[in-house]
Amino acid sequence: MQSPIKLKNPSIFQSQAYSGEWIEAKSGETFDVEDPGTGKIFASCPDLGAEDVDTIVQSSHNAFQKYRNLNPRTRAQLLLKWHQLILENRDDLAILLTHETGKPLSEAYGEIDYAVGFTWWFIGEAERIRGDISVPAAPNRRVMVIKQPIGVCAALVPWNFPIAMILRKVGAALAAGCTMIAKPSPETPLTTLALAYLAEKAGFAKGVFSVITTSNTKTPELSEALCKHPLVHKVSFTGSTYVGSIIASHCAVGLKKVTLELGGNCPFIIFNDANQDQALDQLNLLKWRHAGQACVTANRIYVQDGIYEETLAEMVSHAKSIRLGHGSKSGVTMGPLTTSRGLEKATRQVEDAVQRGATVIHGGKPSATDGYFFEPTILRDMEESMSITHEESFAPIAAVYIFKTETEVVNLANNTEMGLASYVFTKNVDRMWRMMEGLEAGMIGLNTGNSSAAESPFGGMKMSGYGKESGKDVAVAEYLVSKTCTLTLETDSS
Repeated sequence: MQSPIKLKNPSIFQSQAYSGEWIEAKSGETFDVEDPGTGKIFASCPDLGAEDVDTIVQSSHNAFQKYRNLNPRTRAQLLLKWHQLILENRDDLAILLTHETGKPLSEAYGEIDYAVGFTWWFIGEAERIRGDISVPAAPNRRVMVIKQPIGVCAALVPWNFPIAMILRKVGAALAAGCTMIAKPSPETPLTTLALAYLAEKAGFAKGVFSVITTSNTKTPELSEALCKHPLVHKVSFTGSTYVGSIIASHCAVGLKKVTLELGGNCPFIIFNDANQDQALDQLNLLKWRHAGQACVTANRIYVQDGIYEETLAEMVSHAKSIRLGHGSKSGVTMGPLTTSRGLEKATRQVEDAVQRGATVIHGGKPSATDGYFFEPTILRDMEESMSITHEESFAPIAAVYIFKTETEVVNLANNTEMGLASYVFTKNVDRMWRMMEGLEAGMIGLNTGNSSAAESPFGGMKMSGYGKESGKDVAVAEYLVSKTCTLTLETDSS
């Protein structure tokens, strides 16, 4: 299919599924991909179903038999070539990303630059996989632990950061010696297919990295077939807690290894003694990025009573400077929501908060324009009873709560089933340490709103999932199995 958007390298635009070759669904059916900035269809992809899964898994399994035996240096070299090709096609990938997700081009470039941090990291990690040798208490014995790739893996990725999610998962798997089947969100298949095209050009063999495209209608049955396939040994899922629980139940059938990075309801806490400029700069970057559509965004903003009014005024001033529009247009600082469902949920959450006593001091409704735009919205006088307190907004809604004491805000912050990330701004070192230990979250930002990097483990606790992605040792370990080998030595009788 010819690219409907202008690209430097038109061949990067691929709309078929990929399994070492570009394929259609057995049914012949397709689904449409919309530009959320216009609401118009600009591509279509094969609508694969459960009946397509086995062929792709078999191909991936066959590829694994050879790929697992490549030495780490060769795997690292393949990853390096892929990394270089991604950088060479950075401009085109950013354009694709903007048209799929709606995020402004500046944010699209930011995601790509963040994402290639993972490929760069895993290039090195491929050669850092180590076993262990020890001498046990039993006489004349040696114990060796060897690490080997687990096998065929599956990655189920969301639409909000499709390039970063793919490279974080696939990079680790390929570094470990596994093969990977990725199922991107129906909203954003084209960037994943572009990455598969570049992986093929980098020299990865047929079946090492495959991409399944499917519609929202067929996603449940296809995902179940993929998770339950006996040749799939590891599943990594990023998405909602509800769907994550379903994925975990599917994987329990075959005792699959699972990594779940699920929903967030992240508190952002600003104490009276914080550097307010620092806190607001970080809050504005975190809250409004991709129109609030991030699992680690600031969902509940807690401001201590001494600076509450001042902080609200500064937030409104910044919100007034935000420019809505299609992500490809110059000067735009916030794009649309990626789906029409997001508009409906955002509207419902704002209405619920207002009915329960909150006040809208900026924005508050969908924007009267083409596409799925929602005004940057600030709500004050938030309370625990409001729905946004207990569920992700995934929209440009800043819900601001007031608190008085440290004990109070810790209890408020932890009063959620989620535990992905928390953010604290204070210059009191003792308080900072107490908050770090007391907040129930897998990642804590201390005077920062950005705690994610290739070098650090990413993952939550409670209903935000289990397992880690990225970081030293832990990320690649998710794609390895350990074998314990015990050797008995005979004594030398000479």
